[in-house]
Amino acid sequence: MYKAEITVTLRPSILDPQGKAAHHALGELGFQGIGQVRIGKLIELQIEADDATQAERIATEAADKLLANPVMEDYRIVIREASSV
Repeated sequence: MYKAEITVTLRPSILDPQGKAAHHALGELGFQGIGQVRIGKLIELQIEADDATQAERIATEAADKLLANPVMEDYRIVIREASSV
């Protein structure tokens, strides 16, 4: 069993109004030195696969077909062996 962590973020060329609002709010709260805020999402999948390569292939296909919008978003995948607990 493997755990895939898929981090989906807007492409740098896409405006991020949620990130801009968070940046403004952080400034209002007194946080200084924060140049930019981008908001994304983290998706975790538990995948039954023979090896990490197969798990990554499954996660990539899931991201390509459903979890990320290829026009607006980029993603990165980290595969780990799932803990038995």
